[in-house]
Amino acid sequence: MAIEGPLKELGIHDVFQLLDVSRKTGVLRITSKIRQNQGTVYFDGGAVVYAEIQSNPHRLGELLVRTGKVGEADLSRAREIQQRGDRRRLGEILVEMGVITERELERQVRQQIEEVVFEMMSWQEGYFSFIEGPLPAFAGDGAVRLPTEALLMEGARRIDEWSRIESKIPHLDMVPALPPAEQASEGLLDLLPSEWEVLAAIDGERSIRGIAALLGRTEFDVAKIVFGLSTAGIVMLAERRRAVGGDLAQFQDVGELVRQGASALAAEDLEGARAAAQAAVDRNAHDPAAQVLLGRIALAERREAEAEEHFRRALRLDAMLVDAHRLLGQAVALQGRFAEAVEWWQRWLQLGAGSPDRSAQVDRIQEAVHAAQTLEMLLRGFHD
Repeated sequence: MAIEGPLKELGIHDVFQLLDVSRKTGVLRITSKIRQNQGTVYFDGGAVVYAEIQSNPHRLGELLVRTGKVGEADLSRAREIQQRGDRRRLGEILVEMGVITERELERQVRQQIEEVVFEMMSWQEGYFSFIEGPLPAFAGDGAVRLPTEALLMEGARRIDEWSRIESKIPHLDMVPALPPAEQASEGLLDLLPSEWEVLAAIDGERSIRGIAALLGRTEFDVAKIVFGLSTAGIVMLAERRRAVGGDLAQFQDVGELVRQGASALAAEDLEGARAAAQAAVDRNAHDPAAQVLLGRIALAERREAEAEEHFRRALRLDAMLVDAHRLLGQAVALQGRFAEAVEWWQRWLQLGAGSPDRSAQVDRIQEAVHAAQTLEMLLRGFHD
């Protein structure tokens, strides 16, 4: 059974209540064209068991690694155990391995779900679609069930509290910093442990969003703490400084914008890189280098499908754009299409591997080709 329609006719709170009351099991997707975003919520008997959003696409394993709760090696071991036939959830395996406690696992999964749901609750426009049916295996990895009614009540409370916080923090890319020594308070600070934790992460460069990611805490909680610290005069708030050299309007040349964006990307300033790349595209939508830059940014944000589209667009504009072949191979490989990745990497080897400035990449790509071919053969063997 499918339920769908525009949010202007049935608000998101009403959609959640409908699925809760009717005890539905299935997947709810909400797409917002204005925000260029899509959220997905997984329901089991009316309760929310998992959620993810396009603007921050991290499933459980990636989330635990990103927040430093689990190492890459431990995650790989847990997935190998699953692949050998173990039917337990990924979270259960990680707990048994001793790399994370059951309580911390639940906290991380609950936080992921709440962040997505609470952001989607603020959407006034968009289109929703609910498909009833069994859930994919990963949706139950964390073994968490959140009552929908409780999420709706907390969401309403947060929306009210955000209206107060927004007076000082209009968006999550605001950067908190310590005031100059001459302006700092001379009294002793009496802070809660959570406030000390956030204060210690403030360096004048990280945004509120960045601090939340670093600490593995919700963006709402960090924003609320920073709001309190700012109100008390302990920290100052400023707009994020662009690594691309300030006002992009000064760069009229598309090539210069692409170079500035590449520099920002190298400095891991994804926001600044995307701003420069978008400005380049606004000046010339048919510039292939700008499309490559957008693709590289999408790869850094783990949006492989979006990256693939940018690299394909670049190659349609310039079929001899050498690095686009290599990067397109990477994008499709990350989506599990290894045979196609090999084709693109081999084209890259034919087109530009002889260039001296690419010699360091040749060995890596040749190894990737061999690994992808081997994996493709192994996977095909499972179907024989």
